[in-house]
Amino acid sequence: MNKAFLREPEQTDARCPGCQSVGQAVGSQTLNARLTPDVRKLLAESGYFCPNGRCQVVYYDDFEGVVSRDSFTEAIPLKDADAPLCACFGVTRSDIEADVEEGSVTRTRAAVLKAQSDAARCELLAPNGRTCAPELQRYYLRCKQR
Repeated sequence: MNKAFLREPEQTDARCPGCQSVGQAVGSQTLNARLTPDVRKLLAESGYFCPNGRCQVVYYDDFEGVVSRDSFTEAIPLKDADAPLCACFGVTRSDIEADVEEGSVTRTRAAVLKAQSDAARCELLAPNGRTCAPELQRYYLRCKQR
Protein backbone atom coordinates (compact mmCIF):
# COMPACT_ATOMS: atom_id res chain seq x y z
CA MET A 1 0.00 0.00 0.00
CA ASN A 2 1.20 3.49 -0.76
CA LYS A 3 2.44 5.33 2.35
CA ALA A 4 0.62 8.45 1.23
CA PHE A 5 -2.64 6.78 2.24
CA LEU A 6 -1.53 5.53 5.64
CA ARG A 7 -2.57 7.59 8.58
CA GLU A 8 0.22 8.43 11.01
CA PRO A 9 -0.58 7.46 14.59
CA GLU A 10 -1.65 10.40 16.70
CA GLN A 11 0.77 11.48 19.36
CA THR A 12 -0.86 11.30 22.73
CA ASP A 13 0.47 12.75 25.92
CA ALA A 14 0.81 10.34 28.80
CA ARG A 15 -2.08 11.38 31.02
CA CYS A 16 -2.15 10.69 34.73
CA PRO A 17 -4.68 7.97 35.55
CA GLY A 18 -5.74 9.90 38.66
CA CYS A 19 -6.37 13.40 37.34
CA GLN A 20 -5.69 13.34 33.58
CA SER A 21 -2.88 15.92 33.86
CA VAL A 22 -0.08 15.54 31.33
CA GLY A 23 2.78 13.75 33.06
CA GLN A 24 6.47 14.58 32.98
CA ALA A 25 8.64 11.74 31.68
CA VAL A 26 11.11 10.33 34.23
CA GLY A 27 13.83 7.80 33.64
CA SER A 28 14.93 4.79 35.60
CA GLN A 29 17.67 6.72 37.42
CA THR A 30 15.09 9.02 39.02
CA LEU A 31 12.68 6.22 39.83
CA ASN A 32 15.44 4.05 41.31
CA ALA A 33 16.62 6.92 43.52
CA ARG A 34 13.19 8.06 44.70
CA LEU A 35 11.44 4.73 45.30
CA THR A 36 12.12 1.81 47.60
CA PRO A 37 12.89 -1.45 45.77
CA ASP A 38 9.46 -2.93 46.61
CA VAL A 39 7.62 0.11 45.28
CA ARG A 40 9.96 0.41 42.28
CA LYS A 41 8.76 -3.01 41.07
CA LEU A 42 5.32 -1.52 40.40
CA LEU A 43 6.59 0.51 37.43
CA ALA A 44 8.24 -0.17 34.09
CA GLU A 45 11.81 0.93 33.33
CA SER A 46 10.64 4.53 32.87
CA GLY A 47 7.48 6.35 33.81
CA TYR A 48 5.87 9.71 34.43
CA PHE A 49 5.58 12.15 37.31
CA CYS A 50 2.16 13.74 37.90
CA PRO A 51 2.80 17.44 38.70
CA ASN A 52 -0.74 18.08 40.00
CA GLY A 53 -0.43 18.85 43.72
CA ARG A 54 -4.01 17.76 44.41
CA CYS A 55 -3.62 14.35 42.77
CA GLN A 56 -2.80 11.26 44.83
CA VAL A 57 -0.79 9.72 41.97
CA VAL A 58 2.92 10.52 42.06
CA TYR A 59 4.32 8.18 39.39
CA TYR A 60 2.73 6.02 36.70
CA ASP A 61 3.73 4.21 33.55
CA ASP A 62 2.30 3.13 30.21
CA PHE A 63 1.30 -0.28 31.59
CA GLU A 64 -1.14 0.77 34.34
CA GLY A 65 1.54 0.85 37.03
CA VAL A 66 0.86 3.52 39.66
CA VAL A 67 2.71 4.78 42.73
CA SER A 68 0.60 6.96 45.01
CA ARG A 69 1.39 9.42 47.81
CA ASP A 70 0.97 6.78 50.49
CA SER A 71 4.22 5.17 49.29
CA PHE A 72 6.16 8.20 50.58
CA THR A 73 6.94 9.11 54.17
CA GLU A 74 8.06 12.68 53.46
CA ALA A 75 6.56 15.62 51.62
CA ILE A 76 7.05 15.48 47.86
CA PRO A 77 8.78 18.45 46.20
CA LEU A 78 6.70 20.05 43.45
CA LYS A 79 3.50 18.42 44.80
CA ASP A 80 3.36 19.38 48.48
CA ALA A 81 3.33 23.00 49.65
CA ASP A 82 5.41 22.16 52.73
CA ALA A 83 8.15 20.43 50.69
CA PRO A 84 11.14 22.35 49.34
CA LEU A 85 10.82 23.66 45.79
CA CYS A 86 14.41 22.58 45.26
CA ALA A 87 15.10 19.01 46.32
CA CYS A 88 18.87 19.36 45.91
CA PHE A 89 19.48 22.45 48.03
CA GLY A 90 16.34 22.70 50.17
CA VAL A 91 15.13 26.06 48.86
CA THR A 92 11.62 26.61 50.19
CA ARG A 93 8.66 28.69 49.18
CA SER A 94 9.28 30.89 52.23
CA ASP A 95 12.82 31.62 50.96
CA ILE A 96 11.36 32.93 47.70
CA GLU A 97 8.57 34.79 49.50
CA ALA A 98 11.18 36.52 51.69
CA ASP A 99 12.90 37.82 48.55
CA VAL A 100 9.63 39.25 47.28
CA GLU A 101 8.83 40.86 50.64
CA GLU A 102 12.30 42.45 50.78
CA GLY A 103 12.14 43.58 47.15
CA SER A 104 15.23 41.60 46.23
CA VAL A 105 16.11 38.51 44.24
CA THR A 106 19.14 37.44 46.25
CA ARG A 107 17.93 34.05 47.45
CA THR A 108 16.07 33.27 44.25
CA ARG A 109 19.02 34.14 42.02
CA ALA A 110 21.43 32.12 44.18
CA ALA A 111 19.05 29.15 44.14
CA VAL A 112 18.65 29.26 40.35
CA LEU A 113 22.43 29.44 39.88
CA LYS A 114 22.94 26.48 42.24
CA ALA A 115 20.21 24.53 40.45
CA GLN A 116 21.99 25.09 37.15
CA SER A 117 25.41 24.11 38.53
CA ASP A 118 27.21 20.77 38.47
CA ALA A 119 26.45 20.41 42.19
CA ALA A 120 22.74 19.88 41.47
CA ARG A 121 21.64 16.25 41.48
CA CYS A 122 18.20 16.71 40.00
CA GLU A 123 17.98 13.30 38.34
CA LEU A 124 18.39 11.68 41.74
CA LEU A 125 16.64 14.08 44.10
CA ALA A 126 13.91 15.91 42.16
CA PRO A 127 10.73 13.86 41.78
CA ASN A 128 10.49 14.77 38.09
CA GLY A 129 14.23 14.31 37.50
CA ARG A 130 14.59 17.88 36.21
CA THR A 131 16.16 21.08 37.39
CA CYS A 132 13.98 23.21 39.65
CA ALA A 133 15.26 26.48 38.14
CA PRO A 134 12.12 27.15 36.04
CA GLU A 135 9.85 26.36 39.01
CA LEU A 136 11.85 28.69 41.29
CA GLN A 137 11.53 31.48 38.76
CA ARG A 138 7.80 30.78 38.20
CA TYR A 139 7.10 30.83 41.93
CA TYR A 140 9.02 34.09 42.37
CA LEU A 141 6.99 35.73 39.60
CA ARG A 142 3.70 34.40 40.99
CA CYS A 143 4.55 35.80 44.44
CA LYS A 144 5.56 39.14 42.97
CA GLN A 145 2.22 39.45 41.12
CA ARG A 146 0.19 38.97 44.32
